[in-house]
Amino acid sequence: MREVIAIPSSFPATGAPSATGSNPTKRTIAALVGILLAAIMAGLNARVSALALADLRGQLGYGIDQGSWINTAYSAGELAIMPFAAWFAITLSIRRFHLCLLVSCTILATILPYIQNLNLLLVLRFAQGISCGGMIPILMMAALKFLPLSIRLHGLALFALTSTFAPNVAIWLTGQWTDVLVDWRFVYWQVIPMAAFSSLLVGWGLPKEPIQIARFRHANWFGMAFAIPSLCLLTIGLDQGSRLDWFNSPLITTTVTVGSVLLISFFLSEWHHPQPFLKLQMLSRRNLGLGLVIFACLLVVLLSGSMLPSTFLGQIQGYKALQGAPLGLIIALPQLFLGSIVALILYQKWIDARIIFVIGLCLISLACLDASFVNSDWNGDQFIKAQVLQGLGQPMAIVPMLFLITSVVHPSEGPYVSGTINTLRVFSTLSGAAVVGQFVTVRGRFHSEMLLNNAGLVGSSPANPIDLPTLQNLIADQALVLATADAYRLLGSLGILLIPLVLGLSYIPSPSAGTGTNPRSIGSTK
Repeated sequence: MREVIAIPSSFPATGAPSATGSNPTKRTIAALVGILLAAIMAGLNARVSALALADLRGQLGYGIDQGSWINTAYSAGELAIMPFAAWFAITLSIRRFHLCLLVSCTILATILPYIQNLNLLLVLRFAQGISCGGMIPILMMAALKFLPLSIRLHGLALFALTSTFAPNVAIWLTGQWTDVLVDWRFVYWQVIPMAAFSSLLVGWGLPKEPIQIARFRHANWFGMAFAIPSLCLLTIGLDQGSRLDWFNSPLITTTVTVGSVLLISFFLSEWHHPQPFLKLQMLSRRNLGLGLVIFACLLVVLLSGSMLPSTFLGQIQGYKALQGAPLGLIIALPQLFLGSIVALILYQKWIDARIIFVIGLCLISLACLDASFVNSDWNGDQFIKAQVLQGLGQPMAIVPMLFLITSVVHPSEGPYVSGTINTLRVFSTLSGAAVVGQFVTVRGRFHSEMLLNNAGLVGSSPANPIDLPTLQNLIADQALVLATADAYRLLGSLGILLIPLVLGLSYIPSPSAGTGTNPRSIGSTK
């Protein structure tokens, strides 16, 4: 007999009035559109600058080692703000906090191309990471706050665009700025028009509200003092680990060790604080605790649709961003409507969200299986089938997952879950990229050694003379091909292994089934 969990019908009345079943007004819809655009803009800003790093280094005259810190600084700021964005949005009001983030992001984007000093550039990129990172949690918080249950799943589908649409369309945008317009400054300036439009919508759509000064006296500032340096140090360890050979580097060893200790201290402080930023006790609920574990693993699996094909084509076929852009758009563009289609399916009374989730995982794993047959002759055309499967599978996995997680959240706990999910999203993406990148490197070395051992006879054969540089290039390329195939198999297997965990989540009836809204039944779910 399956466990049925009631679904909360509204979000807490903190800040602007919450949705209680009535349709949102035009101003509220405009504000939500503005918040959505800002969240997508933030995702694009992070991804485009990472893809265009080589062009940025070339224009500024930095080496690989120096230039690598530009993205690290941004990622550190982005992760540092995630646990606290919802708290500041409630305390300062969503309107005031969001507009402050947009203004600061715009100012920084305007001046960044003119900064030549590396230290100043890193400080400003860190500040921009904070500005952009705070916008994404507000999107989930606003969707839960303002949208009635009858359309809330469509709001969660829009939030899913930050994980499915932005990372993939960023490849096309990078190509436009570096290969078409050939003006690297648009890597930074691209956010300005979107930020300006978002500011108009949010400023017009949300009401002016007073600052809740009393909340400052009760916040867990002691815990924040642990959290911010811990998240920054862990970001440095994850982002720089591959370049510095991980724990063979004293810097990586120190940052990961100290960052982990500070993070544990933050969690302990949050656990015992009466008004924490993240309510860790909520993780005892099955759909939330287990769901977040599945979410973290899913984000790693999704790298098979973005990181692996772009890396392979860039290194083996010499693709630039514009050449690889169609593969990203195959995934990105359908997300604009597929998420809402999945949401409509979830509103059907006879649908089990877990089954839709499993189907999505199967499609993603099938895409990995198809791409695992990669060879050195593959170009973008051979990846199309896998990318189509990814494009279909990703919304079928992410939207049901968000529904299953958020449906066990008490109305007053919405900001907590928003901060938790988004912190985990950024951290999992960083750690996943580090793990997959290291896996490809290790497997590449293994295959290179095996190929080198077998190449001696070929190279010494008089009938097949081959010069050493050519042989080394052939072995390096083939080793990367084999390592990429191994990575696809690993990620596809991980997707399959997630299926039993998904089926272990508690059943949530469709929001249209009208199963009741008893908060106690939600809060006690294990």
